[in-house]
Amino acid sequence: MTSDSSVASFLFANAAFDLVAIATSAGGLHALEVILTDLPKDFPAAIAIVQHLSPESPGLLAGILNRHTPLLVKQAMADDRLQAGMVYVAPPDRHLLINASGIIKLAQTKRVNFARPSADVLFTSVAQSFRQRAIAVILTGRGRDGATGIQQIKQLGGTTIAQDQTTAEFFDMPRAAIQTLAVDFVLPLAEIAPMLVKLVWKDKPSCD
Repeated sequence: MTSDSSVASFLFANAAFDLVAIATSAGGLHALEVILTDLPKDFPAAIAIVQHLSPESPGLLAGILNRHTPLLVKQAMADDRLQAGMVYVAPPDRHLLINASGIIKLAQTKRVNFARPSADVLFTSVAQSFRQRAIAVILTGRGRDGATGIQQIKQLGGTTIAQDQTTAEFFDMPRAAIQTLAVDFVLPLAEIAPMLVKLVWKDKPSCD
């Protein structure tokens, strides 16, 4: 498949979507823990996460999240191939991109929205690679990183979710996304994982 194809090829034929891309910043650890805790171990799509971190961060996020989910969480490495039920966390100070073959690329190009890794970089690559087979989720955070990328996801046929103001510790990132009018669902934190299950498994009404 090429990035200008009108229909995305399937990486995971038993799922309605291939990839869930999640972005967060301030307050994001708790939000990620809540979502990943509520996803079942046989979740049939891959998940990629961008969390704004200090460049000097020791890269402990994957290990922390592993304690809160039946899924396997790992820090993304260049040339990793997406697997269903795996969670890939962007390493500190590296942009995370994913091509149409499901291969992860890391880049240390300039910061976007003052961030590296950047939600906009991840979402834009995911939009171009997976089109209607992509879901983007914007969680709590300061700034507006992800707003441009979430528009790309929506324009190319994907599905978009933002955390609501009541449950977001910092509403800047979700608000910026919502203001683009490209967000399909604005949800409380506790309802995001059940929605992901409903979307990815159209015949499975709720989480295990």
